[in-house]
Amino acid sequence: MKHHQHLELPSPVIEGEDPKEYIKNPVVAEFMGFRKDSKFDESELEQALIDNLQQFIMELGRGFAFVDRQKHVKTDTDDYYIDLVFYNYRMKRFVLFELKTHKLTHQDVGQLDMYVRMFDDLVKGEDDNPTLGVLLCTETDKTIAKYSVLHDSEQLFASKYMAYMPTEEELRREIEHQRQFFLAQHGKEESPEEN
Repeated sequence: MKHHQHLELPSPVIEGEDPKEYIKNPVVAEFMGFRKDSKFDESELEQALIDNLQQFIMELGRGFAFVDRQKHVKTDTDDYYIDLVFYNYRMKRFVLFELKTHKLTHQDVGQLDMYVRMFDDLVKGEDDNPTLGVLLCTETDKTIAKYSVLHDSEQLFASKYMAYMPTEEELRREIEHQRQFFLAQHGKEESPEEN
């Protein structure tokens, strides 16, 4: 007489409380609709990060009001689209956020400075303080935030306004968390060799 063996599926091994660990488990991922062979391009990752960034800035409770996304600014020679535009009513200034998912270049920094100047020329009201730009770059090994303060000295800006701005560490942590979450959803495991 043969004994019927009942095979039990192994339980997912979850380390710690990190919700990402659940999604990384192939069985759970499949059940939740995440496919290991999901294809995505950089622009999808960028849009997901911008979505989250928009929400994160609004939830900080530091005076940010959402103005526009992919803000179209037209000049005589070209069309430009700024990722996120906020108005901070405590600082009384527009704050522009640009997100890059590639390695930061001098062109990126120059482009942000140009956006800040264009916004001052075309949008800023007489009573508004000069526009501020924030450049966020997410790479495989680190996330960087750079501020474009064209009109004030950095020391003056830091002493007067940084209380209202998300810190570089806050931005870095939030974007890194979302990037890892997005990659886990798409079945991408980052390994140190990938550059």
